[in-house]
Amino acid sequence: MGFGDLKTPAGLKVLNDFLADKSYIEGYVPSQADVAVFDALSGAPPADLCHALRWYNHIKSYQKEKASLPGVKKPLGQYGPAGVQDTTKAAPAAADEDDDDDIDLFGSDEEEDEETTRIKEERLAAYNAKKSKKPALIAKSSILLDVKPWDDETDMSKLEECVRSIQLDGLVWGQSKLLPVGYGIKKLQIACVVEDDKVGTDQLEELITAFEDYVQSMDVAAFNKI
Repeated sequence: MGFGDLKTPAGLKVLNDFLADKSYIEGYVPSQADVAVFDALSGAPPADLCHALRWYNHIKSYQKEKASLPGVKKPLGQYGPAGVQDTTKAAPAAADEDDDDDIDLFGSDEEEDEETTRIKEERLAAYNAKKSKKPALIAKSSILLDVKPWDDETDMSKLEECVRSIQLDGLVWGQSKLLPVGYGIKKLQIACVVEDDKVGTDQLEELITAFEDYVQSMDVAAFNKI
């Protein structure tokens, strides 16, 4: 087991792939396993290794609590995917104890923080730009209308012609048929699809009944959101 050399791009790639479906090196909470792997890194993974960078920033937030995290820190060769050997070189020992104050195992230097912030801002800007280009979802409805004539002498072909002559932005006429009402009278049943923000049933009724020589009334037989 291992990640190869975690101080090289190849090793970081193995770590990134390993974390693609995991939040932590072991288990479901941060542990000494995460600390062991974190301490082996030279710094934050590059932005294109998103899984490793996400894990790195998360474990970095435990800087003050790392000693109290559960588990026992084991050699790097006992973590990671099977079939990969650990070849990570240990960091050189400090020259003296005074140098310990200059070592930040969690890479919390100001330059790194600025780089992380820059990457986040670039990603956010790219996401917002992509979102602004995405076409807005247009709400539509399918409507079935019943248009009734005055009597059995009404020219139903002319009536339908009048109805279809109504042209509106956001209105598309569909199929139609004649249905018996009684006493030899037939009504026109016609389908249409409308964009909800542009066309309403009240507007359709007003326009259709305006052909008062042919149309007695209009009713909504069915109304379904698309």
